[in-house]
Amino acid sequence: MENFISIFWDSTFMKVNAIVSIVAIWFIAERAYVLFYKYQVNSKQFMMDVENLVKQGNISQAINHCSTSTAPLATVVKSGLTKAPQGPMAVSMGLDEATLEVAPKVQKRVGSLWGIANIATLVGLIGTIIGLIVSFSGLSVATPEQRATLLGQGIAEALYNTALGLTIAVTCIIAHSFLSGLAKDVMSDIDYYSSRLENLLMAHAKGTMK
Repeated sequence: MENFISIFWDSTFMKVNAIVSIVAIWFIAERAYVLFYKYQVNSKQFMMDVENLVKQGNISQAINHCSTSTAPLATVVKSGLTKAPQGPMAVSMGLDEATLEVAPKVQKRVGSLWGIANIATLVGLIGTIIGLIVSFSGLSVATPEQRATLLGQGIAEALYNTALGLTIAVTCIIAHSFLSGLAKDVMSDIDYYSSRLENLLMAHAKGTMK
């Protein structure tokens, strides 16, 4: 551990990757909080409540119900309900507009994790190459006793740079897979339930709702 700390303070690229890792951790933590907590809602139960209120003719109450949630689904559904008095076309446009508005918020920063993974890998690779260059360039002027030490330090710095870069990259890739799955689930619920709401409001407008 002492060897790692010593090499870390001497290696510029390990320090750069330390900063990259902080950014990655912040991105992952922020997106995990938003997608796993802030944007989560029991979609099935939420839409059952909304549909029951619409069937009872309480569209204003359904709008108020949507206002109690910060989930993107609630935002999209509220937009469709608000446009209900203006007819089916307005409802469809309202749902589409709200979906386009919330989609970037749901997917925000998730794709950036791939970029961070690539940056960490490349920074680690540069650190590896620099460590080897410094190590081997010093051998020509070192005494036989110093060569083994220089070579060992250079290889250690190279391997630590590689290990740190790959660790950050793998963490980002795993987090990206998890967070992108959550984002896709949120958007899938929005697409499905906005279509159901559109059909429900159309039936309500025609008076054919069961």
